[in-house]
Amino acid sequence: MPGPAHSPDADEPLSPLPQEFAAIMRPELPSLIKEIAAEVTRAYPEYARLLSGPYRESIRVGVEQNLTVFVDQVASPTASSTVRDEMCRRFGRFEAYEGRSLDTLQGAYRLGARVALRRAKRVGRRYNLSPALMLSFADALFAYVDQLESVTREGYLDVESPAAGERTAALRRRLLHLILAGSPVSRTSIADLADQAAWPLPESVTMVALPSRSAVSAGAFAGDVIADMNDPQPHLLIPGAVDDERRLMLDTSLSGTWACVGLTVPIGVASDSIRWARQLLELAESGAVAQTGTLYCEDHLVTLWLRSDPALLQQLAHRELAPLVGLTPSRRERLVDTLRIWMATRGTAARMGELLDVHPQTVRYRLRTLEGIFGDQLSDPDRRFATELVLRATALENPDR
Repeated sequence: MPGPAHSPDADEPLSPLPQEFAAIMRPELPSLIKEIAAEVTRAYPEYARLLSGPYRESIRVGVEQNLTVFVDQVASPTASSTVRDEMCRRFGRFEAYEGRSLDTLQGAYRLGARVALRRAKRVGRRYNLSPALMLSFADALFAYVDQLESVTREGYLDVESPAAGERTAALRRRLLHLILAGSPVSRTSIADLADQAAWPLPESVTMVALPSRSAVSAGAFAGDVIADMNDPQPHLLIPGAVDDERRLMLDTSLSGTWACVGLTVPIGVASDSIRWARQLLELAESGAVAQTGTLYCEDHLVTLWLRSDPALLQQLAHRELAPLVGLTPSRRERLVDTLRIWMATRGTAARMGELLDVHPQTVRYRLRTLEGIFGDQLSDPDRRFATELVLRATALENPDR
């Protein structure tokens, strides 16, 4: 069985998966098939309808074949894929007959791979598998998805003519997956794939997150931008920084929709950039950040930091605002607003009264009350700082206050 975890050399080439790995994967297949089906039908409602119709059994067999053959070929690289290939060709022909492009089906394949990779990471932790082995699994999985797409395309082309640049587009999507896979990533492996995809490998990248089911076409962006618009969480990779020219490109290409632009980071940590961009997207969708066209993480760093760990923030709020627990909700809200304004402005009672829309005398009364309730907490620099962080962060939950 695979040995204990170790740290591979940064330029170590990816190794084939050991045959014994199949024994670990095979028991996961029944539940993994159900999990993939649930994720795909949630992301692609058109497939949810198909699974309730006459094609249900064929689709189930096709998904089962796709996963089983992958495991079989790990156990025995010469294992037959004849049945799987025919099922994939059927999928391709069906998409063509239905008048759809292959984008949706390819998106479903990639979503299935993401679910499988998520499961593999959990299994890897359970068996203490090495980072190098898990990276080899990810690379083999994405290569396998490319095989599925290629065979599916054969069936599709029985009905339709091929789209220009499809192979290059597939290589770039695989490259995007590997770039976002995280550490440890072999720079050599990524560079080789970038060469195959005719994509100059940059030192830094900027990730962009778009709302789900965005209607923007991947072809709307500059030629060196890698886009995955069929992912349940659509995203772009922009080589280098987003300068004025790139901003204009985004504004023109998005044409009415909006997006969140992450920070520019070294290519090895591109996953950080997309994580921050998606966090900002969630904040905008919840109303914590105003949707004013394209949003940039660099303009919301403090907000992202304050909201980076909601559970920890809740614990901090429980500690710092504990003196107010016994008050009625309305009185507590008034005192919290007053304390927040005082900490933010250190203004006079008159100025605070204007901001709170109350009489200055009321402000003075509330400040005396706060001093009595909090005591030394407001005079201690560390505790006062923690309290102000809590108040700023919780105010983001209700930006209209």
